[in-house]
Amino acid sequence: MEVVSLAHGAGGAESQALLEEVFSKLFKLKKVADGVGLDDMDDSASIPVGDDLHVAVKVDSYTVKPIFFPGGDIGKLAITGTVNDLVVFGAKPLAILDAMVVEEGFPLDELKKILSSMRAVAEAENVALIGGDFKVMPRGSIDKVVISTVGVGLVHKKRILLDSNLRPGDKLIISGSIGEHGAAILAAQLDIQSSIISDCSTLTKVMEAALSIGGVHAANDPTRGGLAMALNNMARKSGLSIIVEEDKIPVKDEVRALAEMAGIDPLALACEGRALLAVEAGKAEEVLEAIRKVSPDASIIGEAVKLKEGYVFMKTVVGGLRVVEPPRGELVPRIC
Repeated sequence: MEVVSLAHGAGGAESQALLEEVFSKLFKLKKVADGVGLDDMDDSASIPVGDDLHVAVKVDSYTVKPIFFPGGDIGKLAITGTVNDLVVFGAKPLAILDAMVVEEGFPLDELKKILSSMRAVAEAENVALIGGDFKVMPRGSIDKVVISTVGVGLVHKKRILLDSNLRPGDKLIISGSIGEHGAAILAAQLDIQSSIISDCSTLTKVMEAALSIGGVHAANDPTRGGLAMALNNMARKSGLSIIVEEDKIPVKDEVRALAEMAGIDPLALACEGRALLAVEAGKAEEVLEAIRKVSPDASIIGEAVKLKEGYVFMKTVVGGLRVVEPPRGELVPRIC
C-alpha cells in the first residue's frame, strides 16, 4: 500500500509528483475565469476582479523545527514566507489571515514571542492581520506549534510573474547567497555549534528594485527544494533549459562546509529571503545593480536557452557540465 512519506512534503520531486498525480487530477475546477490556479502550481494564485486587476492569494503552513532558530522563529517565518510568495508573484501584499494549532502545555511566554515576531514583520510590511483561528491539541498530539496563513494582495494582470514566463536568452539572477535557512535549521537539528544564521527576511525591497527597472519575466523564492528546485520549476514550466555557472552562485563558506559534512548539495538547501528572477538580457545588468543596492551579494548565475526541454545544467568550476536534478527525499525535515 502506498503511503505519504516525509519526502512528499519536502518540496522536491516527490512533492511535485504528488501534486500532479493526485491533487491536480482529483479536482475539476482549478481556477477562476482567467486567473492563476492549481495547474500553474506557482507561488500564488489569482482571482480576476476587473479588466486588468487580480486579487493574489497565497496559502501556506509552517511546521519548522526548532520553532526558535538562529535568525528567527516560526512566527517571523510564517509572515515573511507569506509576504515573499506574494511579492515574487508580482503582487502588493495587503492582508494576512492565520490559523494556529498549539499543543496543550505550551508556554504562554513563548506564544507571545511568536506573536510579537509576526506583528513586527506585518507592521514593517504594512500588512494587516485581518483574522484567524486558534486551536489547542492535547499534549503529545502535535509538536508545539503549527501555523497556517493566507496572504492576500493585488496585482495587475500584465505584472503577474509566473515560472512559465521564462524566455530564451533571459538571465537568471539570485538576490543573495543561498542555503542559509536550510543550513541553520540543519545545524540546530543536529545540535552542531554554528555561526550560520537563517536568511529569513522579506523580499519586498528586492522585488521593488527589480521591477522599477523592468524586464523581469519570472520570479520565485527558492524555499523547500532550494535553488535546485526553483531552477527546475522554471525550466520545466517554460519548456526551456537553464545553464548556470557554479562559480557565479554565491554560497557562504560555512554553509558549504556544513552541506559537505551532511552530504547535501547546497543548491538543495532552502532559502527564506532570496529571490530568483528571470530578466531579459538587455536589462539584466541594470536590474542586478538595482538589487545590489539592497542585497549586495546578488549575482547573475545563468541563462535560459533552447536546448533540452525542462533541464537545468551547471558549468562546474573544473570545466565540466552536469545536470542539476530536482532534489529527492527528505534532506532536512521541517525546514519551514
